[in-house]
Amino acid sequence: MKLKITCIPGDGIGPEIVAEARKVLDAVVEKYGHDMQYTDILMGGASIDVHGVPLTDEAVETAKSADAVLMGSIGGDTTTSPWYKLPPNLRPEAGLLGIRKALNLFANLRPAVLYEELAQACPLKQEISENGFDMLIMRELTGGLYFGERKTVEENGVRKAIDTLTYDENEIRRIAVKGFDIARKRKKKVTSVDKANVLDSSRLWRAVVEEVAKDYPDVTLEHMLVDNCAMQLVKDPAQFDVILTENMFGDILSDEASMVTGSIGMLASASLNDTKFGLYEPSHGSAPDIAGKDMANPIATILSASMMLRYSFDLDKEADAIDEAVKQVLRDGYRTGDIMSEGCEKVGCKKMGDLIVERIK
Repeated sequence: MKLKITCIPGDGIGPEIVAEARKVLDAVVEKYGHDMQYTDILMGGASIDVHGVPLTDEAVETAKSADAVLMGSIGGDTTTSPWYKLPPNLRPEAGLLGIRKALNLFANLRPAVLYEELAQACPLKQEISENGFDMLIMRELTGGLYFGERKTVEENGVRKAIDTLTYDENEIRRIAVKGFDIARKRKKKVTSVDKANVLDSSRLWRAVVEEVAKDYPDVTLEHMLVDNCAMQLVKDPAQFDVILTENMFGDILSDEASMVTGSIGMLASASLNDTKFGLYEPSHGSAPDIAGKDMANPIATILSASMMLRYSFDLDKEADAIDEAVKQVLRDGYRTGDIMSEGCEKVGCKKMGDLIVERIK
């Protein structure tokens, strides 16, 4: 298969971690007989330094011409970087918002996995963490409260703020279809999270999800209120497979899920549109304080590359090879500084990439 990838190295540790992900991808495509072509574009601070804006039209067109986008990290030190003296629409993160909009990326996927080898980093009680967990939060990314009409007015001398939460059935249906499709690649269970006991938007959400579920008789559907889900994430995270939810709930729950893993340096993410196209990136930031020091953990970006193979190209076997190689490196006791524990061997960013490549070959 011919795979056409646009890479966004980005800022801070971004170029380092993307380089290791590409190294791993190259090993996989060589082993399984694929052809991968990369084209780099600038975005964020790197684009500001060269073009004066965080995202150019030319960069967007290059991204659109690819099959998928692999990204490092965007942004810098908000207190010292000259990028953050610019107007908000010209700051690095505006490039990320711009490319998400331009590529119509409405579905955000955030896996939260507790690896057995990293269980000691989990903040939950041992009797909970020892079961491990492997869930994926599917968050609707372009609708809901964050994108509804909003205003602040004064009525009878009292300030009043209004935010509007709106979803139509088409927005709900397309994210639900993505959720069920991905559940079929996992453990075939969807937990749809809403607040249907209070909100009309949630009642519509639940009704449409149930309609979609009829097309997936092999996938188990359950409904859960968002407050209960927040509790269950810390009480029994192993019960979850795919959590399907709207924008604000997904924002909160995905951050909670990432923290119970105990290691944000291990967490991949993806944003998909209504085709197989997706943008894949680590969940962590650009860590400018360690940029260029060979200290970054590349695993989240490497696992994002694995997601790219799985969800944009349906190359499950190749994605499994990456995931298993990462697990084997952890079993063998190698750690970057952020996940270091007693008795393990500390390695840098490049060495971690090399170790994963060795286990793929």
